[in-house]
Amino acid sequence: MQHDGQSVGKNLLREVSKLADIADYQEGAIVSRTIINRKTGTVTFFAFDQDESLSEHTAPFDALVYILDGEAKITISGKSFSVKKDEMIIMPANEPHSLKAVKRFKMLLVMIR
Repeated sequence: MQHDGQSVGKNLLREVSKLADIADYQEGAIVSRTIINRKTGTVTFFAFDQDESLSEHTAPFDALVYILDGEAKITISGKSFSVKKDEMIIMPANEPHSLKAVKRFKMLLVMIR
């Protein structure tokens, strides 16, 4: 769905949604769904099956991760953090980070440009 020339998650405008139900887990996979994609930032939902991971990378913007379900190991500049349901962490811009599902988990990723 387009709104003001930018992308907004299909069927989410003016709808009440349960965030953790935006997508289901898939065995052996990472599921993602873009909720908002604007020039000023993005909001993306992810569901990681157990042991799935994103390898170390950097991003040019601060990124807020909010865990909706499960548990993730998030490593930022070599330091590991256990982040569980209802907890959040901010990954600073330009610092290497990675994510791994200790237990399957769902998260919301918010990046502001």
